[in-house]
Amino acid sequence: MAPKSPLDDPEKAAFAWARYKRIMRFMFALTVLVVGGAMVAIFWSEAEVSPHFFIAVALGIGMTMLLASALMGLVFLSNGTGHDESIHNPLDDDER
Repeated sequence: MAPKSPLDDPEKAAFAWARYKRIMRFMFALTVLVVGGAMVAIFWSEAEVSPHFFIAVALGIGMTMLLASALMGLVFLSNGTGHDESIHNPLDDDER
């Protein structure tokens, strides 16, 4: 039987999710700055680009950064709370 996860405790779970939300707020702010910098760099370049290019670049950079930070934040949440150690691995040789 798998041991209980530390995230089953409401107090520890609330702390972990608050930390995750703080990380995501920081990453959202960083994403806005990076997308803004990319827009300024494209605007100042001598290239003739359509407005659709600006939209595509903003969405591409923004969604990539937010998805990567959301997934990495979940990895940090899982590892930082001890949730990773609470799984049951049926292939683990130590239990046989």
